[in-house]
Amino acid sequence: MSTLSVSGAPTIDDLAGTRRARRPDSLFKASTLGAGLLVLLILAGIAISTTRDAWPAFQHEGLSFFTTDNWNSTTDSYGALAIIYGTFVVSAIALFAAVPVSMGIALFITEVAPRRVRQGVSSVMDILAAVPSVVFGLWGFLVLKQPIGDFFNWIADLVSGVPVLNKLFGPSTGTSFMTAGLIVALMITPIITSLLREVFQTVPTNDKDGALALGATKWEMIRGVVFPHSTGGIVGSVMLGLGRAMGETIAVALVIGASPQIIANLFGQGEAMPSIIARNLGEAQGLHKSALIGLGVALFVLTIAVNMVARGLVSRIDRRTRGAR
Repeated sequence: MSTLSVSGAPTIDDLAGTRRARRPDSLFKASTLGAGLLVLLILAGIAISTTRDAWPAFQHEGLSFFTTDNWNSTTDSYGALAIIYGTFVVSAIALFAAVPVSMGIALFITEVAPRRVRQGVSSVMDILAAVPSVVFGLWGFLVLKQPIGDFFNWIADLVSGVPVLNKLFGPSTGTSFMTAGLIVALMITPIITSLLREVFQTVPTNDKDGALALGATKWEMIRGVVFPHSTGGIVGSVMLGLGRAMGETIAVALVIGASPQIIANLFGQGEAMPSIIARNLGEAQGLHKSALIGLGVALFVLTIAVNMVARGLVSRIDRRTRGAR
């Protein structure tokens, strides 16, 4: 039996064909939705299981787990404030050292370097990003610790009579907050550089050529066109670098000194959450193990918070940029 239809109206066969054509789109939509939900389920499972294992330590210490700095496994005292402090200090040093260098390299690659040089520098950055963290840590411990310790002591002697500076830059043994921060900075520089390079490449060529045609210098074009267009991406790249710095483990464990304390001396020894977990979890038992897992929970929450703040800042900056246009 043939299908009758009004001239120009779709037939039943046409509608069936349309449904068949849309079926791959529906399957793709369902599969991507399932993948997204699976990620959320995995994160929820990690949070629930680690919190359950850390609960004995949270019950034992209460809020003092986060507000005191007495971490002593022999007396079952677990105040994580000094360890959290060390994590933030190392991360801040790493960002302070890595962001200007990363931005300079990214601008050099995208705006200044010839094509051959650009490819060479990009390849070096990609290779550095692939180097395992333990290699950086071993290099810092075996090669860098002694000379950088001497350099820190020279600085300490130089500023010993200067108020405030003599508190920030005191004597050092080579293993310190600063050493760990510089090693982490070396590790996150390729990552931030790669992200910034991609961000700067999204700036419209016509905008840059227009600024140069109006008589702007290269720096004026970068300051007036590239930076305003890339502000959201720059903030996102820096925050992602911060998340990586906060979670770095082996390299920090080798050069930070393993001494939980809250001190102003950046050349002094300290401790960070990932490093103390890696160093002690294998031998820990009972409440000590729960406390270390509790540090993992705190680091997990802080990392998620950093990423949420980054997304919020990027969204707000993008809205302002679109509004300005």
